[in-house]
Amino acid sequence: MRRTLLLFISATLCAGCASTTSSDPIEKYNRGMLAFNLKLDKFVTKPVATAYAKITPKPVRGYVGNFFGNLSDPWIGVNNFLQGKPREGTNDLMRFVFNSTLGLGGILDIASEANMPKHDEDLGQTLAVWGFRDGPFVVLPLFGPKTTRDALAMPIEWTANSKSRFLPHLSSRDRNLLTGLELTNNRARVLDIQKTLDEGTLDKYRYTRDFYLQQRRYLIYDGNLPEEESFLQNDVQITLPPNATEGATKDAPPDTGETQ
Repeated sequence: MRRTLLLFISATLCAGCASTTSSDPIEKYNRGMLAFNLKLDKFVTKPVATAYAKITPKPVRGYVGNFFGNLSDPWIGVNNFLQGKPREGTNDLMRFVFNSTLGLGGILDIASEANMPKHDEDLGQTLAVWGFRDGPFVVLPLFGPKTTRDALAMPIEWTANSKSRFLPHLSSRDRNLLTGLELTNNRARVLDIQKTLDEGTLDKYRYTRDFYLQQRRYLIYDGNLPEEESFLQNDVQITLPPNATEGATKDAPPDTGETQ
């Protein structure tokens, strides 16, 4: 869910236009849903994140990001194993062990300092490696842009990343509060992307779609796109804030989640 929110916000709050040949048979619906999501962000998500960024010190926001990033490492490792990458999968599981113990429950990302990099894998990428096609592009309420394959994988993603797996003694109310904190912290980390949107755009929907699909292809191939698809890497030039990327941050990373 955290990655979905970050990627959705990163895509929808950038400006530009690119072309794509991906299937989009429900474009009319998608455009309406994107408009709804953007309004929800403008009037609900962004104001909450802005207030949170004002009252929460930058180091604390970094620690919060580390904590939730650490909880995601085991599932990332499982997907690396399922994709036939045992070395990366072992790295992910060792990250979780190191950060959960020596990293004070994950608030310190000592694994990255020990040359165990943070990866970004999910079930949608695993299914793509196994040969499942993208399917039509779809914009979901709240969760933003998806391929049909990734949307169908979401229930398993939720179950696998459930906080009750690692925090079984928490009540439902406390788990919901943690989820709200995670989403708010993630949104605060990309507040400054709003400035890019304000500079103007030709077609927000088209850009969101193309940016998302290209990013998914990049992740599926771990950045090593087939030669015939390598043009996608240069098709759209976007510069995101360093802390808007996926994964846990360093111990107390710079945080650009300031109000605009």
